[in-house]
Amino acid sequence: MKRVFLVVAFALFATFSFAQSKTNTKTSVQLIRNATLVIHYAGQKILVDPMLSAKGALQSFAGIERNPTVDLKMPTDEIVNALDLVLVTHSHPDHFDEAASKILNKSIKLINQPADADFFKKENFTNAVSLDNTTAWNNISIHRIEAQHGTGEVLKMMGKTSGYVLTAKNQPTVYIVGDGIWTEEIKKNIQKFAPDYIIVNSGGAVIPKFEKTPILMDEEQTMALIRESGKAKIIAVHMNALDHCRTTRESLRKKAEELKISKDKLLIPEDGETIEL
Repeated sequence: MKRVFLVVAFALFATFSFAQSKTNTKTSVQLIRNATLVIHYAGQKILVDPMLSAKGALQSFAGIERNPTVDLKMPTDEIVNALDLVLVTHSHPDHFDEAASKILNKSIKLINQPADADFFKKENFTNAVSLDNTTAWNNISIHRIEAQHGTGEVLKMMGKTSGYVLTAKNQPTVYIVGDGIWTEEIKKNIQKFAPDYIIVNSGGAVIPKFEKTPILMDEEQTMALIRESGKAKIIAVHMNALDHCRTTRESLRKKAEELKISKDKLLIPEDGETIEL
């Protein structure tokens, strides 16, 4: 009888502790590497754009070195532990790789763009949802918005990409821009949603045959976004991890300092760093 009581008591304690940890989790963004983020938001743990491969496991994108160019700062088990949701902006391998497909539970809730519906079906994710516009999930509103992954011929090569805006009661509004260049549409999105935080992929990536056509915001385009960002703080990621990204944390910070943009306005996290919102 005593043993049964102890087992029940332990189970109740574990359940309570788990509930407490979910409830007490502060709203935060952790940069894992490149564009891979863990966002704690409204009591939920959300993984964004998981690239979980070891250093050098993927092909070179620019003929310089294999990708990713740096190791993860933490074990993958820690990254995916107690996940509630995966958000994928698009299915390029630096945003969802083979390692992620193998490591993630196939029944995890996974929100993606309609252009990638077949991809996740083939990857056997049984709870993948292609979001057209807006959905409500666990008291969070998730808005999918288009991004533009380059211009002209490059854009045709790169295909569709998306961003997401997260809103919830008593939570800051977070705009995840995704892979895209600075456009008038992003400016309109900022005006529409009035985000408190904007997460920007600022790697300045280029395709070797189109050196003058960026497929991500570079230093200049990130500064243009900052000028139109209103009250929002900018979190710049997607740097120092892939061989086709020309903008680095150092070059972006240098440009910001030239324009007297403070470190409070432009946040540039290191891999593994957590920013409380």
